[in-house]
Amino acid sequence: MKRIVRNARIVDAAQIQAPQDILIHNGIIEAIGSNLQADDAEIWDLNGACVSAGWLDFGTHTGDPGYEHREDLHTVSQAAAAGGFTALACFPNTHPAVHSKSEILYIKHKTSAEPVHFYPIGAISDSCAGKDLAELFDMHAAGAVAFSDGRFAVQDAGLLLRALQYAQAFNGLIINEPHHKTIASGGQAHEGTVSTMLGMKGIPDLAETVMVQRDLSLLEYAGGRLHIHLLSTRKSVDMVRAAKKAGLPVTASVAIANLCFTDAVLLGDVPAELQPSAAFDSNWKLMPPLRSHDDCLALQEGLADGTIDVLCTNHLPWDEECKNLEYTYAEFGITGLETLFALYCSYLPEGKNLPLLVEKLALRPRQILGIPAPEIKVGARAELTLFDPESAWAYEEKQIRSKAKNSPFIGKNLKGKVLGIIQGDQAVRV
Repeated sequence: MKRIVRNARIVDAAQIQAPQDILIHNGIIEAIGSNLQADDAEIWDLNGACVSAGWLDFGTHTGDPGYEHREDLHTVSQAAAAGGFTALACFPNTHPAVHSKSEILYIKHKTSAEPVHFYPIGAISDSCAGKDLAELFDMHAAGAVAFSDGRFAVQDAGLLLRALQYAQAFNGLIINEPHHKTIASGGQAHEGTVSTMLGMKGIPDLAETVMVQRDLSLLEYAGGRLHIHLLSTRKSVDMVRAAKKAGLPVTASVAIANLCFTDAVLLGDVPAELQPSAAFDSNWKLMPPLRSHDDCLALQEGLADGTIDVLCTNHLPWDEECKNLEYTYAEFGITGLETLFALYCSYLPEGKNLPLLVEKLALRPRQILGIPAPEIKVGARAELTLFDPESAWAYEEKQIRSKAKNSPFIGKNLKGKVLGIIQGDQAVRV
């Protein structure tokens, strides 16, 4: 099969090139240039929109196996493609948890025909229970790209220490979300003025920063490779920045919602295009919580200066019974695969910095996970994301590919639209 992507501006981590054509034959980039022609080729004219190496979402939550009513591997693949992602590094919080080679092989086998690559992240502990170390080596041999208990932060310092030590035998990556559940116990939102005004128990910065400091100390003692997932406070960013300067092998990620919004949204204080937005909207109940304006600025600075390596969706699908409840009783989480690019373009000062976006979505995540990054060059396999940073669109419920609808952006007007992906011979148009 032949396909020509016409009038596309190629974006990499350094620059945005002038519009040109890309000819793909049997999934391989055969030529890059102007006015390319090929008999019987399917033409995809971007009219000056952009193309980059395919994006990867770091730490996606799926529901398969066990919670397929929330999200299955096919629907999360479709949602990912609609959001511009050609690959997902998925967390192990399923039932059963992805804690042995059987579950790793299940995911790889079941997704082999999908247009999105799945890279399973194995559990650190059996059943993600935080007690006994899981079969890290067997999972690594079966194809696990990293190890984490996902949204269940490892509370036992000894367990995390042993994981860091054990994984060094195969240069494995340990991922942990910095959340001290006893300090945060019962918290519903960021501890501050907004939580006080709303009469809600807060989640203090300390619940995160004490874990960041603990994990960095364990890394310094044990060695290994550590990724701190989902920073949300200025102090956390400062600690990671200092650790990197000291030479510790640590990387970090941030969720798009924490970059764009603050806890003021719980008062209904949102940009005009997101109005009306009711206070206590459970779709804004996230983990980590949306924090202060100063924290938000620190996250943006950390992303720009390289302290934060990865931008992610923090995609966590829930069914109506878990999310459409009074705020206090609703689960934490948002579905985010289909809106990350639009939020980046609409609400960040860096919204026009597309090379930064490509670095944080396509290149750096793969470097951290040890996955070869796609290249846009003659002879390379095509793995491309196509997107238009200026296109306006409405995020309508009927268009959502995910089974989950726990998003505060449904029905809202956004700027920045993904046009589709190309994965070898497969293409998904949005």
